[in-house]
Order: sequence, then structure tokens, then C-alpha cells
Amino acid sequence: MPVLTTDAESETGIPKSLSNEPPSETMEEIEHTCPQPRLTLTAPAPFADESSCQCQAPHEKLTVAQARLGTPVDRPVRVYADGIFDLFHSGHARALMQAKTLFPNSYLLVGVCSDDLTHKFKGFTVMNEAERYEALRHCRYVDEVIRDAPWTLTPEFLEKHKIDFVAHDDIPYSSAGSDDVYKHIKEAGMFVPTQRTEGISTSDIITRIVRDYDVYARRNLQRGYTAKELNVSFINEKKYRFQNQVDKMKEKVKNVEERSKEFVNRVEEKSHDLIQKWEEKSREFIGNFLELFGPDGAWKQMFQERSSRMLQALSPKQSPVSSPTRSRSPSRSPSPTFSWLPNKTSPPSSPKAASASISSMSEGDEDEK
Repeated sequence: MPVLTTDAESETGIPKSLSNEPPSETMEEIEHTCPQPRLTLTAPAPFADESSCQCQAPHEKLTVAQARLGTPVDRPVRVYADGIFDLFHSGHARALMQAKTLFPNSYLLVGVCSDDLTHKFKGFTVMNEAERYEALRHCRYVDEVIRDAPWTLTPEFLEKHKIDFVAHDDIPYSSAGSDDVYKHIKEAGMFVPTQRTEGISTSDIITRIVRDYDVYARRNLQRGYTAKELNVSFINEKKYRFQNQVDKMKEKVKNVEERSKEFVNRVEEKSHDLIQKWEEKSREFIGNFLELFGPDGAWKQMFQERSSRMLQALSPKQSPVSSPTRSRSPSRSPSPTFSWLPNKTSPPSSPKAASASISSMSEGDEDEK
């Protein structure tokens, strides 16, 4: 394995060249005991001051090509990435993922700057340093978190943590009176670039909050936060609460409108069903009516049958031409004939004739006596 020569250092003290010559002094081969990358995610990443690298083996300088070819299992490539990591978001996680996957066998150390340094060189943060430390510890790509990381990397810091490469996006980062705080790292060949995630950053998130400040203030007031906690004036508090009441009324009206639309839709569906059933029933009724009372319907045939029966019942039967004579009983005498009954078919034509008929009737009675 190539080792560093004693005179191969840049002006900043960072090693910048390699030598294939073995060191002049003979050294025993010491096994590497560097911390290994996390294989399980059942616990958060440790802090550097709790598990610093105590390996006594010489930490040979690696080139990017050598690191990409792979290193022994007990000698992972130690990659360092630093930042503020305020409001930890997907852009931060993607950058750390790239840093972790730069080489086949890598150990990712993440440095987080303290509140004092951040407020001095960059500005006020939403999350304090303890919250930012914890956010990084629970990222799956992080193997170790370095608290209170320096704003500018020094040779002593790189040597202390045995850092092989520094990962960051390659846009020059001007700060602390420097055009690019990673310039000396790039010159030493220890810089490995990563890509930024467009559309997401801490500044973008803060901009959204500031732009929609009224909305979030009303939201938190509605959730029970006080105006003092939100640093809201008395007038604004009353305004926000009134707006919340207006929004509630709008929501109720919207819900009523939606329910009424659903009711109207149900009524329309049911009316369509009723109309369709009514049409079917009306067709069925008309068909049955025509079948019963039409020209060739069953009612006509039944009426004809009943009328014929009635006619037969009402008309008398014809008497026979010759009726059999009954034998008279010998005890009975023939019924007398009343010849004195007037002839109804020929009424008298005059009073004289009427008197003559009456006299004849009286004479007849005397004779019978």
C-alpha cells in the first residue's frame, strides 16, 4: 500500500502527493481497528466523541481511483460531509446518500456546526444545535456525527478524524472571508463533488413559511398556541380568530353544498328509476287492457257467452204439438162450462144491444134454476 512521504505536504499542511517507497524506518504491520460502517439500523449513529477512531495502524493516503476500486474490509474509506442541516429535509438526505455511496466500502462522518458558528457566519437557525445533531443521528446513511464541527477544515481536524475525502457540492462556498472554504481541500485532491437537489432547501422552506405567515399563525392559534407564544399582537390575534371563524363557516357551507349535491344526485337517480318503472308498468297495463278489452279480447268472448246464456234463460220453450190426455177420475164430474160469460172479443155496438145481452143473461140464469 503506498504511504505518505514526509515532505509531501501543501502550504496548508494537507498531504498532496503519494510515494511508492516504503518508509525509511521499519514498522510492524499493525491491523486496522477503525470503526466499521453500520450494518443494522436499530440504533442511531454514535457521536464522534463517544466512538472516535483509536486505530494505531498508519492511515495511508488514498486516491479517488484507489478508493473506487475498493479497500479491505477493515480499512473503510472515511468520507466527511459537513453542513448546518437546519430543518433537515430530503435535499440533505440525498446529499448524504451520494456521499455514502461514492465508494464501495465507505464510512460516512457528518460534521454539524454549532449555533454560535452558524449565527456568526450564516444567520439564525430554526432548529437549535441539539435538534440538528439528533436529526443527523437518525439518518440511515450516517455512520458517525461530529458535533461542533469547524467552519473551515484544518489539517489537525482531518488528521484527528482520519478523513480521506470531503464530499460537498462543487459550487464555490464563499464565507468567513474566503471565496471558497473548500479551496485547499480541492487543491489537495481530497474533494469529491456531490449534486444538489433542485427545488428543495432550507431557505425555500423558510420562504414558504414567511410568505404564508398568516395562514400558519391562524393554524397554530386554532391548535391552542397563545398569541404570546406566536409573537402576535392583540389586534392580529382577533383578526386571525375572526378569519378562522369565517373559514369554519365557509367549510360548513361547502359541506352543505356537497351534501345537497349528493342528495340531488340521489333524487335524480331514483326519479329516473321511478320513471323507468312507471313506463314499464304502463306498457304492461296497456298490453293487459288490450288483451282483455280489445277487438279480439277475452272479455268479448266472455260477454258473448254470458249474453247467450241469458237469452236462453229468458226465452220460453215451445210446447209440444200433441200433449198426452190425462185419464179422468170416475169420481169426478166434468167441470161445468160457464156459457153465461160474455164474449170479450166482441163488445156491444149500441145501448140497445147491451140491454138485450143483459136480458138474455138473466133468462139463462132462470132456466138453470
